[in-house]
Amino acid sequence: MQTRAPHPPVDYLAVGHICLDVAPGGYVTGGAAAYTTAVARALGCRAGIVTSAAPASEFADVSPRIPIHRVDAPATTIFENIYDGGQRRQIIHSVAGTLTAEDVPALWARAPMVHLGPIANEIDPAMITLFSNSSVCIGPQGWMRRWDERGRVYQVEWAAAAEVLPLAAVTVLSTEDLPDPSLADDYAGLARLLVMTDGASGCLVYHNNEVRAFAAPAVSVADPTGAGDAFAAAYLVRLYQTDGDVWEAAEFANRVAARSVTRRGLAAKAAAIGDLLSEETRQPARGIR
Repeated sequence: MQTRAPHPPVDYLAVGHICLDVAPGGYVTGGAAAYTTAVARALGCRAGIVTSAAPASEFADVSPRIPIHRVDAPATTIFENIYDGGQRRQIIHSVAGTLTAEDVPALWARAPMVHLGPIANEIDPAMITLFSNSSVCIGPQGWMRRWDERGRVYQVEWAAAAEVLPLAAVTVLSTEDLPDPSLADDYAGLARLLVMTDGASGCLVYHNNEVRAFAAPAVSVADPTGAGDAFAAAYLVRLYQTDGDVWEAAEFANRVAARSVTRRGLAAKAAAIGDLLSEETRQPARGIR
């Protein structure tokens, strides 16, 4: 087990594989853990990551100010994302190790905000019970992914939904992650708060037997990768900051996700979100202390 840095206190902890995405000329850093912490830090939070990867993986695109606790594995998770007509197809080339509660540093288990973001079914669902004093957001897309012998990813029904959904403060899921659209209502019935994102169309928020739609701002898209993760991080942070305003958090998260897709790469996306905050507040973003 290795870490890139010691374990300082964090406001926002992300758990899940940092991956490498196939790109022209090589690889770029990806994965929910990388994107959500980049956004959380842009929003003024102290962020940290628990992940698994091969020892040689450096993830240079992740800010050096975001400490990484890495569990060594024989391989790093590698995805290939293919976009066609606004739809994404995925190929998985390799997968790192499973993450369990024992892999989380004790100090980080007390983080105020936690994002469980599996991308390749790598997080033990029972881990959510470790964070009983945290506001936990889950992005279950990785628990709903399987792949065939050629690495082609497909969606399945989430086996642990009934056990995990009631324990999360908020669940953020994309319509493209559902193998059957009717599952949205099933999951909403189990979740305390469910947000379904739908790309440029915005999102639906299911809360207390009420459903509200929120439109996303229209923008020029440079790179849609990580938009759902940007939304999830922004939603959790704003939900925490507003003491549970589920509607205002949706409006804010839509604006953040929309701004993120106007740039390419982790650093550029984070900078774009910083610009958005400056435009909206005309003062530096405040952290959570």
